[in-house]
Amino acid sequence: MTMGVSAQAQRNHDELFPDHTSTLKQTDPELIEYFDNFAFDEVLRDSNLDTKTRLMVQLASMIAGQALREYRVMLGAALNVGVTPVEVKEVVYQAVPYVGMAKVFDFIHATNDVLTERGIDLPLPGQSTTTPDSRMNDGLAVQKEIVGAAGVENMYANAPEDEAHIQRLLSANCFGDHYTRTGIDVPVRELLTFAMLVALGGCEPQVKGHVAANLNVGNDRTVLIDVLTQLLPFIGYPRTLNGLRMVDEVTAA
Repeated sequence: MTMGVSAQAQRNHDELFPDHTSTLKQTDPELIEYFDNFAFDEVLRDSNLDTKTRLMVQLASMIAGQALREYRVMLGAALNVGVTPVEVKEVVYQAVPYVGMAKVFDFIHATNDVLTERGIDLPLPGQSTTTPDSRMNDGLAVQKEIVGAAGVENMYANAPEDEAHIQRLLSANCFGDHYTRTGIDVPVRELLTFAMLVALGGCEPQVKGHVAANLNVGNDRTVLIDVLTQLLPFIGYPRTLNGLRMVDEVTAA
């Protein structure tokens, strides 16, 4: 016996997918009914995330989870609610140092396909702010701002000699090439990174590090729990609960 999709779930769904007829609603009506009530009503009731940020962190988690078909569907929804093409591209680019190019490659092409279908000319305006000469220093500066100067200096000081180059690559590439970009700001980038690391699974030390980083850039415990709540329908309970445990451990400390 079914209850039907709630009026609020239908309104929220229609905002994302106007004039969309779900094929799964025809073949799997019970599942779609309670999933839509869950994802588009229940988890939103206590949420203070704006719709754009919610869609961006969900897209980030789908890249990490390799959910290509769902990503394409939700990318359309993100564009429908005002996430800009530049913001979409920055979500995908932010995934490269965390998820790896091998896994992000298909998502870059899918993003380009969706944007092209909507008549958006590529390439988009560039958002890079560094040069080959400045990326190391600029990256180190933003890394210290996000992680904390003492923490970064400790990582460099404690790195064995044969691993020191990894610290330099982290500063120049992950932070210098990516976090210095315009298009989205550092607090949003940190939420995206948090979403990706939680969705990847097996990254608990890095999740803890980026819980602390989020707190440093102004994303408090309430925001992080809100993000996890909005990821839950798409990444499942185990990874969501692992993420909550990391938030609890860092905020308790």
